[in-house]
Amino acid sequence: MRYLPLLFLSLLLLSSCQKEEKSYALDLPPGFPEVDLPEDNLPTPLRVELGKRLFFDPILSRDSSISCGSCHFRRLGFADDKVISPGIEGRLGFRNAPILTNLIYRENFFFDGGVPNLELQVVAPVEDENEMDFHLGGVVERLARHPEYAALLEKAYPGKPLTFAFTRAIASYERTLLTGQSAFDRYYYQGDSNALDSQEKRGWQLFQDKGCRDCHSGPNFSNEEFINIGLYADYDYNGDSGRRRVTALDSDIGKFKVPSLRNIALTAPYMHDGSMQSLEEVVDFFASGGEAHFNKSPQMQAFALSAQEKADLIAFLESLTDWEFVQGTD
Repeated sequence: MRYLPLLFLSLLLLSSCQKEEKSYALDLPPGFPEVDLPEDNLPTPLRVELGKRLFFDPILSRDSSISCGSCHFRRLGFADDKVISPGIEGRLGFRNAPILTNLIYRENFFFDGGVPNLELQVVAPVEDENEMDFHLGGVVERLARHPEYAALLEKAYPGKPLTFAFTRAIASYERTLLTGQSAFDRYYYQGDSNALDSQEKRGWQLFQDKGCRDCHSGPNFSNEEFINIGLYADYDYNGDSGRRRVTALDSDIGKFKVPSLRNIALTAPYMHDGSMQSLEEVVDFFASGGEAHFNKSPQMQAFALSAQEKADLIAFLESLTDWEFVQGTD
């Protein structure tokens, strides 16, 4: 049964040998902007389906025990409900698994923005000693020996090395993980004034009035910037200084990528280190203004919230859940 899912790919390969494969049209949510895709990795049905199989196949980890899908679950908005997702042999890193939806609207990947594009992003967990703990040479050897993958990757990316092909196939699949059919989307992007109830509408207004939208903007609810929110007074306690790990600039200590709020009610625990367990805890933190830190954003200012306002704001955040997406099948 192990190779049964690849039967579909093999049939797709045989049929596509008869004619040039058609392109794959991304199903952008209503009201969302068009995007430019990399010319060397335009999606096709074969590339997307092959990337999906690789995403859920533990073949990319050194001991073949975990896959990308071991830390990113559709029912959780392609996040994980663990503070730190365990890698091979139960190893733990120091960051919470980021969500993988709407990546076509994201720039510079990971919480510190250390990777500039989605294709390179694929490599990081493969080579991280606390995740898959493998190396590209080993992956290539394993894929080359596989009874199906080598031929499929050659068909999907003719004449390209296996490293080029498998990273781009996974990136092609990840670009299809598009979410934008929440109650809020129906209200804001599709013009359904009844899609939100009165409490959710009050929460949406508070979200704007309290400055949340200054950072959590656009269709993905992120301005793609790196901000120190004053989560800690000392970011060296666990060796994770955020964006500074990439730039080596002290002015970037404690700065992390503004996360998307898509399906936020399902993606706990929160923050880059998974240190907050609930939306109530997150709202309380932002209302407090955060800890004092020399890099803290001036946008982080304390504000008052009544119990009713807090409930309204959380109701709005819960309206960002796309149930059609998270209850879909992989």
